[in-house]
Amino acid sequence: MKTIDELLADGVDGKRVFVRADLNVPLADGTITDDGRIRAVLPTVKALADAGAKVVVASHLGRPKGAPDPAFSLLPAAERLGELLDAPVAFAQDTVGPAAHDAVDGLQPGQVAVIENLRFNPGETSKDDAERGEFADRLAALADVYVGDGFGAVHRKHASVYDLPARLPHYAGYLIATEVGVLKKLTEDVQRPYAVALGGAKVSDKLAVIDELLGKADRILIGGGMAYTFLKAKGYEVGSSLLQEDQLAAVTEYIERAEKTGVELVLPVDTVVAPEFPDLKTKAPGNPTTVAADAMPAGQMGLDIGPESGALYAAKLADAQTVFWNGPMGVFEHPDFADGTRAVAQALVESKGFTVVGGGDSAAAVRILGFDENAFGHISTGGGASLEYLEGKTLPGLAALED
Repeated sequence: MKTIDELLADGVDGKRVFVRADLNVPLADGTITDDGRIRAVLPTVKALADAGAKVVVASHLGRPKGAPDPAFSLLPAAERLGELLDAPVAFAQDTVGPAAHDAVDGLQPGQVAVIENLRFNPGETSKDDAERGEFADRLAALADVYVGDGFGAVHRKHASVYDLPARLPHYAGYLIATEVGVLKKLTEDVQRPYAVALGGAKVSDKLAVIDELLGKADRILIGGGMAYTFLKAKGYEVGSSLLQEDQLAAVTEYIERAEKTGVELVLPVDTVVAPEFPDLKTKAPGNPTTVAADAMPAGQMGLDIGPESGALYAAKLADAQTVFWNGPMGVFEHPDFADGTRAVAQALVESKGFTVVGGGDSAAAVRILGFDENAFGHISTGGGASLEYLEGKTLPGLAALED
């Protein structure tokens, strides 16, 4: 991949540079609750603007149904980008229509515009190559050069990610270059012991990466809702906890393979339970109790790993030279069920190894729980993209940037 440094060396003064960013930030009543993804693209946008480019920033947000929807407008993200740049940012209320062309045509060298949510156009996510290509053609008319910097979307074969780079000179932005460098450290140049902590709700979301890591990691720690499918596979009662019964056979096979290959598969030894899922809006007390992992009452729901598990996981991470963490250990958004996630995050902070927080809810948890982001080796902006890279898949958005 050619990098943005090569583009800057050639000169961008007065050129229209299309930056495919990932501004897919969480919103609550129109207010951004975590601006991490906007801050992640700042170095690329600022470097281009400082070099005199006319910067056109584009992104998706949420999952609108291929038509404009005010609930998914990028306007709040555009306004926040302007605040962080300390400079005006123009906003176009469409993607490839008159407003987008007017915004881009109105740019002076060094100025920035954001066009509306790419997914307001059905061509962005279409599975039909021709429909995607037609939208990519219209996007290409807005720019002279393409810079890919939306790492959180590179695993999607979407028009702005996959088709557009083929239509313009293309380069990788600073964020993508950093993310790929980190992932190579997790796959090609691994310092051992290599420990992986996996959480989140569904084991089905992690099966492929577990399959791949069983041949590469030294230890795999399992938490979150997915842990209860593992515990059920061991014959334990899991009450009303999240359970994917259709994955029990696969999980049983992974447990057996880990034993045969010498990979240490670590499961919770205790769990925090409650009668029902907590209210995340009011944060009303969740009535938690802690029980042994093999003694869960039938009427209770597992919502976090317990304190003994938290201490065990921290110990298993303590001497690791490489740590990858993807997925919270419990319902971290509620204070009664956040301690397991906090314990894993703290273990990464105290680690002397290379630590990677694999995007998504893990990255959100780090910020919500008040950790210093600089205390981690790297916080990824793309959970799904990171996992698919570790699974060994070809990511369309990265392939499109290669020459």
